[in-house]
Amino acid sequence: MSRPSKTQTERPTDALITGGQSACGALEVPGDKSISHRVAIFSSIASGTSSISGFLQAEDCINTLRALEALGVETFIDGDGELQITGTGGRFFEPAFPLDFGNSGTGLRLMAGLLAGQPFQSELGGDESLSSRPMDRIRGPLELMGASFEFPHADNCAPFRVQGGTLNSIDYRVPVASAQVKSCLLIAGLFADGESIIHEPRRTRDHTERLLRVLDVPIKVDGLSITVDGFGEDGPDVEATEWYVPGDFSSAANWIVSAAACEGKKLNIENVGLNPRRTAILDVLERMGAEIEVEVISESDVAEPYGDIKVRGTNLKGTEVGGNEIPNLIDELPLVAVAGVLAEGETVIRDAAELRVKESDRISSMVRNLKKFGADAEELEDGLIVRGPLKLNKKVTVDSVGDHRVAMAMAILGSYGEKPVLIKNIACTETSYPGFWGDLRHQGVSVEFVSK
Repeated sequence: MSRPSKTQTERPTDALITGGQSACGALEVPGDKSISHRVAIFSSIASGTSSISGFLQAEDCINTLRALEALGVETFIDGDGELQITGTGGRFFEPAFPLDFGNSGTGLRLMAGLLAGQPFQSELGGDESLSSRPMDRIRGPLELMGASFEFPHADNCAPFRVQGGTLNSIDYRVPVASAQVKSCLLIAGLFADGESIIHEPRRTRDHTERLLRVLDVPIKVDGLSITVDGFGEDGPDVEATEWYVPGDFSSAANWIVSAAACEGKKLNIENVGLNPRRTAILDVLERMGAEIEVEVISESDVAEPYGDIKVRGTNLKGTEVGGNEIPNLIDELPLVAVAGVLAEGETVIRDAAELRVKESDRISSMVRNLKKFGADAEELEDGLIVRGPLKLNKKVTVDSVGDHRVAMAMAILGSYGEKPVLIKNIACTETSYPGFWGDLRHQGVSVEFVSK
């Protein structure tokens, strides 16, 4: 597959933005990152060549493709811009070098589940941020299934080696709501002997379950319990198929919040994923007073629903966010905090301790940066409190600390300001949304790149 190398071009490190917020109209966002990872992995297991439309060609997903290529999978982009993946039928080659997942916790954890079922040893790692995130959540259950792990440098953090082989089925209760952990174990379960049952503490995004159904893999969902049939060391016998990856809802959420908090602004976001376990921020914004209209345009037999979201901005009011809705808006919580400081009154986010083990400690990162804007922001052990409305009338420098969600959230907040905002360390947005800064310009915001 032809892709630019990481060192081929110099990337801007910082962005200087000056608010606009006058543009309206319509836009589309790139393909869904979570679905792209999973479709690539399932296409690699299949026999034959799968065609994928809308695959997200961002760093995180490209790193997953590179890892699959190291296992013997063939990938290329055809003349229509669609990704073609020729699978191995479930029998992979031992990688000749460590697999580098960059910043992608999703890619690493899901691939660990796949490699746990292979009869060889693999080494998985990534960048500094990924190497600080906990891997005990997948290590424990995968070892119960029969895989073994080695951590050369630090306990339960990447890089690590996994020795796979024939796996035992498992009946496992996931201690923390995590779609990544659940999906890792479901993928490993495909290579186990017998049924594996995974119990969630709360409902999380269900892309893996939906995609497995498309492949006719026996899977049953009963409340918070998911059962998948194991096929032993050869894995499931599935055929290649055609996939469509809709626009990434988490990327669209940037513009949903941008429009919702701007009184009178109208924006239509087209062909975006509408999986009900991803769209909880719409409920939050409607509680805050935003006017949002959703139109589902996908066919009923499509794995993932998608459609259009129309937003009309209003004066928002503060709200409380917590409990069962947290897993279904975990990636959007930095944007909820931004909406909170633009709203009137107090916004409270609780039950979100998971934010502390993302690409950064997002609770600390957000509170620190919001205070630089002059916001009334308070850090909680499992969330934060913000009070608005904030007047954005001073020049500010903030730092994303290499976290793409923080970088984009700061840009959305800065787009409301009367003075320039310097956002440091913006290259991280390439991991999930390569066209973000161009789309920000299309919304009437001035963007000037700065390289060190």
